[in-house]
Amino acid sequence: MTMGIIYSIIAPIYNEIDTLPELWRRVSGVMNSTGESWEFLLVDDGSTDGSSERIRELAKADPAIRPVIFTRNFGHQVAITAGWDYARGDAVIIIDADLQDPPETILDLIRKWKEGFEVVYAVRGERAGESWFKLWTASLFYRIIYRITDVKIPVDTGDFRLMDRKVVNVLKQMKERHRFPRGMSAWVGFKQVGVRYKRAARQAGVTKYPFRKMVRLALNAITSFSYFPLQVATFFGFFSAGLAILAIPIVIYMRITGSGAFFGQATTLIAVLFLGGVQLISLGLLGEYIGRLYDEAKGRPLYIVREAPEDQ
Repeated sequence: MTMGIIYSIIAPIYNEIDTLPELWRRVSGVMNSTGESWEFLLVDDGSTDGSSERIRELAKADPAIRPVIFTRNFGHQVAITAGWDYARGDAVIIIDADLQDPPETILDLIRKWKEGFEVVYAVRGERAGESWFKLWTASLFYRIIYRITDVKIPVDTGDFRLMDRKVVNVLKQMKERHRFPRGMSAWVGFKQVGVRYKRAARQAGVTKYPFRKMVRLALNAITSFSYFPLQVATFFGFFSAGLAILAIPIVIYMRITGSGAFFGQATTLIAVLFLGGVQLISLGLLGEYIGRLYDEAKGRPLYIVREAPEDQ
């Protein structure tokens, strides 16, 4: 790590050409006010709207900007990982490029870091400019993750956070492919605290996390930090077996007494469909875990860079 860099700011970029100038202006204003050395890592995650060229232009205008340009889109979580790999600061801060996470809140994170906390995560007290459905699904997502994962991930928190260098060094050793950085930073432990802030509306462009990606993120979080889905499958297996055991004497009794309630194919079809559904769900959950093992076994690099700073 190069001596003298106190803060590293990491911003994953994917088709954010309209927000980049304002992001740079606000982040540089905040960081210059600290009077300490800093760097700004803009990780371009395969943008197709000209963001890469805009990042290069900003880097020429400000030597604090260090571009990391991917060869294609590898995903938001992997872009954060690349930021960890290239960051040189004593404190590393992750922030979204859409300016929903106000750069001015960085000063609050720094203040807590100087008090001795090693992970300072930003807690979303209010969320401006989002629909009721987005707010409801986000709230549900955080609370489900908190309840069923093995690690207690703070609710209403995103990736916006500050981490001490010692924390980042541990995270860099974690090379799993299906990544969930906010869960990983909770898993490592250390001294952690939250700072509440008001999340602003998106500055420009459209969200890069539609419902489909949110579902995929939730699945990654659950399967990375919990065996709960497999336990649910086991529960359904025992539940189905229990129903069958209870039904056997009832069916025998009704057949002996001549009741017609269990004659015909309808009951058989319902039972077969129910058990078949349970089996397919269980196989699907098992397949998710096996698929992750397959991805890990291939051993491919997490990302490939087209351009990156030479001094790591």
